[in-house]
Amino acid sequence: MSKKREFISGDEAVAIGVKLSRPHVIAAYPITPQTITVERLSEMVERGELNAEYMHVESEHSAISAAMGASAVGARTFTASSSQGLLYMTEGLHYASGGRFPVVMMNANRSVALPWSIYGDQRDSLSLLDSGWIQVYVEDAQEALDMMIQAFRIAEHPDVLTPMMVNLDGFILTHTYEIVEIPEQSQVDAFLPPFQTPNKMCFNNPKNMGFSSQPNDNTEFKYQQNLAVLNAVKVLEQADTDFATMFGRKYNGMVDEYQSADAEVLLVTLGSVTGTVRDVVDEMRAEGHKVGVIKIRYMRPFPEEQLQSLTAKAKAIGVLEKDISFGYEGTVYTNVNSALAKVGNTVPKLNFVGGLGGRDISKADIRNMFLKLQRVAAGEAYKTVDFFNLNVETNE
Repeated sequence: MSKKREFISGDEAVAIGVKLSRPHVIAAYPITPQTITVERLSEMVERGELNAEYMHVESEHSAISAAMGASAVGARTFTASSSQGLLYMTEGLHYASGGRFPVVMMNANRSVALPWSIYGDQRDSLSLLDSGWIQVYVEDAQEALDMMIQAFRIAEHPDVLTPMMVNLDGFILTHTYEIVEIPEQSQVDAFLPPFQTPNKMCFNNPKNMGFSSQPNDNTEFKYQQNLAVLNAVKVLEQADTDFATMFGRKYNGMVDEYQSADAEVLLVTLGSVTGTVRDVVDEMRAEGHKVGVIKIRYMRPFPEEQLQSLTAKAKAIGVLEKDISFGYEGTVYTNVNSALAKVGNTVPKLNFVGGLGGRDISKADIRNMFLKLQRVAAGEAYKTVDFFNLNVETNE
């Protein structure tokens, strides 16, 4: 079977992945830089290429509300957002996860105000890790397309039934064009079964949905919700394995690593910056430096055991992230540090914070991170949080 390839943007890759997944309902509200995704889906519906109900709603809050309502009657449902729009959805995000409605969302990672910015960092989605959604971060357009298909299978699994957010770095992925392999519809149909759920409105099997609870039983609902996200680990790993068998592309589940086995210093990354870090690893390896990179793919559920294993031999570890929890440290760093502390990993750990508001993270920046980690491993004093490449004087 010949393989079909197209030169498309990350936004378009998402739209094609959604189309191939055969959603019943698309709840759409445009916001830069995800607008192209819902535009392409509207065109597919208009041309008759996609048999779905396309709902152009009046706000992001309405988008998640419509998606949740559609899921509540057993419809496979998709929506998309970004930045302030994602934050406007926040109330509905908790409703969707608490109601166990497996909506799939694409989020174009973008900075949040103020100052106002249309450019990308990851503070929007990372601020919502506690909303009960599965969160995956992709590196390129091919992974974006493939993860849309996997996301429906993972979210809709009867052991999970939890909404899922697929995150793409704004502009860096959403608007960059790449060669992407497009799966055959028949293959996707074989990989992704039709959506079936017991958690829906039904005249023949009526049930109470969207109800209130009392203090003496609320914890049990939250326990089950937490268990469902933990159950997603085995489900997503199996989905990744089955996807590789069907399509020949494997993403290694919760995390991916490069040259980490003998690395003395490691950088932990999230999203598209990983490709640039790999290039620097290759350059520094050629110079004799034992450096490596670990890419976190899933922030929820969190890859605790994988990180503990992959970092066990490192002498210093850096977490590179486009996020800061003001007054403390980056959210990714907090999660990584907690995981490693549980196994007594006491090597130095640095939090490299940058790329906020879309600022470029250069190969020179990354090289300097690795060199600093080497010096720290050798005993140099350090501060945990490093806002690298600042253009202002600091009083630290």
